[in-house]
Amino acid sequence: METYDVAVIGAGPGGYVCAIKAAQLGLKTIIVDKEWLGGVCLNVGCIPSKSLLRNAEITHLLRERAGEFGLSFENLKFDYGAAVDRSRQVSDRLTRGVAYLMKKNQIDVVMGTARLLSKDQIGVDTLEGSHQEIKARNIVLACGAHSFVPQGWLVDGERVLTYLEAIKQPRLPSSVVIIGAGAIGVEFATIWNSYGTQVSLVEMLPNILPLEDEEISIELAKVFKKQGIQIYVGHKVDSIQLTESGVSVTVTGENDSKTISAEQALIAIGFKPNTQGLNLEEVGVQMDEKGFVQIDERMATNVPGMWAVGDITGKLLLAHVASAQGIVCAENMAGKGNRVLNYQNMPRATFCRPQVASFGLTEAQARADGKEIKIGKFPFQPNGKALGLGETTGFVKIISDARYGEILGAHMIGPEVSELLPELTLAQQMELTAEQIAHNVHIHPTLSEVIVEAAEALEGQAIHI
Repeated sequence: METYDVAVIGAGPGGYVCAIKAAQLGLKTIIVDKEWLGGVCLNVGCIPSKSLLRNAEITHLLRERAGEFGLSFENLKFDYGAAVDRSRQVSDRLTRGVAYLMKKNQIDVVMGTARLLSKDQIGVDTLEGSHQEIKARNIVLACGAHSFVPQGWLVDGERVLTYLEAIKQPRLPSSVVIIGAGAIGVEFATIWNSYGTQVSLVEMLPNILPLEDEEISIELAKVFKKQGIQIYVGHKVDSIQLTESGVSVTVTGENDSKTISAEQALIAIGFKPNTQGLNLEEVGVQMDEKGFVQIDERMATNVPGMWAVGDITGKLLLAHVASAQGIVCAENMAGKGNRVLNYQNMPRATFCRPQVASFGLTEAQARADGKEIKIGKFPFQPNGKALGLGETTGFVKIISDARYGEILGAHMIGPEVSELLPELTLAQQMELTAEQIAHNVHIHPTLSEVIVEAAEALEGQAIHI
């Protein structure tokens, strides 16, 4: 049995980044995954969905706005299956890239199902049918999570789907009920609606994207309704029935009940950690009531030498957060750790149309905390670059502490806002004020000028409004 400094279980954005950083820091490292290098994100999540969203963007422009750009077509056709094929090619390329990085960093790779034999030993049933045992001074749990499906809801992969089936299916549904209006729900709503699918979006909470600032959610709902997406917020799903033509979904709101018929239903209401079969209880790893592994700020569990990163920790189920955790974990295993992650200020983005990006406190959260705040808000409508792109919906909203000028949060909806947010997260991390951001000269014409105007608006001094 070979002995390693680090054994990582799970090769997603948390696991493979942790393995690379550990190897860079001189630790002999091995990584185990039961299915994919790159994990859900690269194979059936973030990456292929962004590829599909790019196809959806082009399709929307050609179907709905060609005349605006002086374009006309005869016999224009859209092949959704080709879009899915392209998304698989993008994923395959990145997965091969991860395999190259493992070889480059001299990280051993074993493909198979792992379970803990003790706090420093792993057993792996490999895909080739053999059994392998690995001993390691440090074991990192990076096993991810899977879609939560309520008891009694049958996912058959044809009429009732999770993201896993939806991201791969080459056929375009004529109609779909999306249950859950978080990031996955609204991104698939954007994709399918762009191709002409009749989309109904059901959310139990009062707003779509319910974790975002309320103004952002309301703005996105307005856009979706204009695009023909039916939205049912404050509605709970009572039942999903299979029919000859698809599904029948019964939903109930405070004052009404409705049955929605469609070809398919997509369940996108949350995630459960992939802890089953790992033998965590036998080793004594502490988990919360939902089964997520408990960690400290170093990414260490309660068992010495055992660590956890990514979705299995339940901290913030985002790929870039998992990668950040992986780096912090590796540094601590190597005795070089000095960073602490602030999950509240981690950047978040949803790649619907228009995009949504945010970090920090929402306006409601800041007020609930009793903070005295200032709000600077500026729309994309007067922005020259946005006008040139023909994408003027949305705004940038900055929330700051009224006394000290500290940036407490930022919330954006509009074109490419996921690319604009890092300026503000960096400013917050470096304790810059909105006034200092406003003094930083931005290129004209760019979308980023809206950030400057929002910063100026905190003092009522925005120029172009």
